[in-house]
Amino acid sequence: MKRSYWENMAPKYADEIFDVLHNDKKALIRAIIKKNASKQKTVMDIGCAIGKWIPVLAPAFKKVIAVDISAKNLEIAKEIHTSFKNVTYLRADLSGKKINVPKCDFAICINAILTPDAKDRDTFFQSLSACVKKGGKIVLTIPSLESYLLTNVIQHRYQIDKALFPKTTNAKEALRKWNNIRQGNVEIDNVPHKHYLGAELPLLFKEAGFSTEIIQKIEYDWSTEFNAPPKNLNEPLPWDWMVVVQKN
Repeated sequence: MKRSYWENMAPKYADEIFDVLHNDKKALIRAIIKKNASKQKTVMDIGCAIGKWIPVLAPAFKKVIAVDISAKNLEIAKEIHTSFKNVTYLRADLSGKKINVPKCDFAICINAILTPDAKDRDTFFQSLSACVKKGGKIVLTIPSLESYLLTNVIQHRYQIDKALFPKTTNAKEALRKWNNIRQGNVEIDNVPHKHYLGAELPLLFKEAGFSTEIIQKIEYDWSTEFNAPPKNLNEPLPWDWMVVVQKN
């Protein structure tokens, strides 16, 4: 999405945007952070938004570089996290052609590569290389296209929250949505967000100069997808992909 989307979203970010930190019940991302943490290392939070991960990162690393496309997001993050003195805030657009960021030892990137524009996405993936030193690692969460499709299958099978899943009756609109889904772009509140197949992730990171070490599901409760899921609806659960990559 463009910068204007995130600037407009900033004041309501905490209410509108899915909270991965809160919903990662098994603390899989925090385990990766802990494994790579050091008081001698600098960490970058790529797409930090309002800084939800800063309380996890700041005590564990020498320095935190919090990077976001939105100036308003960064202002909110600064206001919230005044107690952490080792955090530097930097506005940058990794989907832009020119970025100027310091190279860090380690980075996190939590559901930040969402733009439906393929060229912007490719630029973002290539820009990740500018964020970490050679041999540096990044842990990312990536929305899963398989999980999105599973959610729709489950919704249709059990007729859950029917008002939230209206049928498309206009042929032109249906074709547009289908062409978007073919590219992994699914609409959330009428805004296309890129979702990824697990099988495409190693290819994308290889092209960006990274080796993929881990691809793992971060599973969530069905209450994150539906207002009123059936009480007996358990596994399979919806998920995001967690990916750990190392710069070649």
